[in-house]
Amino acid sequence: MKFLRFVFVSVFLTLSYSLIASELENLLKGLDGVVSVEELPTTEFFSEKYLIIFEQKVDKDDDDSEVFYQRVFLNHKSFTAPVIFTTEGYSADYAMNKNYINELCSILNGNEICVEHRYFSKSKPENIDWHYLTTRNAAEDHHIIRKTLGQLYKGKWVSTGISKGGQTCLLYQMYYPNDVDACVAYVAPIAKALEDGRHEPFINNVATKKERKKVSDFQLEILKRRETIFPMFEQFCKASKLSFQLPLEEIYDYCVLEYSFAFWQWVGNTERIPSKKEDDSKLFQHWVAVAGPDYFSIESSENVLPFYYQAARELGYYGYETTLFRKYLKIKTAKNYFKKVFLTKDMTPEFYSQTSIDLEKFVQTKAKNTILVYGEYDPWTAVAPEIVNTADLVKVVKPKGTHSTRIKNLPKVQHDMIINLLNSFME
Repeated sequence: MKFLRFVFVSVFLTLSYSLIASELENLLKGLDGVVSVEELPTTEFFSEKYLIIFEQKVDKDDDDSEVFYQRVFLNHKSFTAPVIFTTEGYSADYAMNKNYINELCSILNGNEICVEHRYFSKSKPENIDWHYLTTRNAAEDHHIIRKTLGQLYKGKWVSTGISKGGQTCLLYQMYYPNDVDACVAYVAPIAKALEDGRHEPFINNVATKKERKKVSDFQLEILKRRETIFPMFEQFCKASKLSFQLPLEEIYDYCVLEYSFAFWQWVGNTERIPSKKEDDSKLFQHWVAVAGPDYFSIESSENVLPFYYQAARELGYYGYETTLFRKYLKIKTAKNYFKKVFLTKDMTPEFYSQTSIDLEKFVQTKAKNTILVYGEYDPWTAVAPEIVNTADLVKVVKPKGTHSTRIKNLPKVQHDMIINLLNSFME
């Protein structure tokens, strides 16, 4: 009898779940701008997951504009729980993963709505016109999605993003300051030029003098051993089927220059740098693991080409310091390298610095309920906004932290302070 009761309860709960799931799906399908809704498998943390396709205008100022179809991933817990609104800066392919959970969902026990950025992956127009890839148009994409799904989710909304996604999150807040109740931006840069100029001094002063020297000594060693290491480099590129917009000898130089930036961005521990006493193979393997040539390749650029356009037009990027290495370089200068290495011939943007100037000013003077999270060793911290912490605007820098800095890996004092602040924003 107990077994039959168990079976009955199980069937009842399954049927109830199906009814609830279909109810949400039908509600989503009834929203303006929604083209399709597909249920996806999800982790037990959420009750349902959907891929929602929104129809968006490419040109927001033209009623007759071409449209594109933007991917939005919804992880549902309840209609009253907070919504973590992830303004992804690139592709959101990772959100297809059944087990994907944004850390803020765990912290706030919330839903997540993850928006793939326009022009990336499957969220791009059939006809690519770079002119309409602007921060303002992207922010309006987010505003439309927020307004539409806000009809169903009446709780608090928290926008968030990592790196370019964090920058996108702040830009969205600048353009639409009343859309969300709080903002958490991780390792978000605000660069003011295509080759900003603040990253190089940062790298020259990061960590300790001894650690910096170990990094630069490794770079010099790769240059000094060019005759024996270049054949390995050439074979690696051939085996990986990589092609470039510049001669391979120059790509070799750029990989050496990139090493210090990539090392401090992602590694940070100089104990992982091989000794100069090691053989060529050992040095080569470490070098390409940290700053491999794929980064500069045409093949790798294809997936992030929209970002390179945005960097050249509004978002900015970083340059390279060559003084220490000039004697061994094949390139005459690294200035203006970005367009030569990354942009295609149909990309001819002029950099518009006012977007970043306006964004920095907004964050410093008008941002509300905003948390900025950075890593001490991450070179992108060089272009973080300088702020004075207040009750609703806080910047934390993790000691020795890299670009992988998140709330979950902050030291306890910083971690607890952020958790308490987030909870206060939800009151």
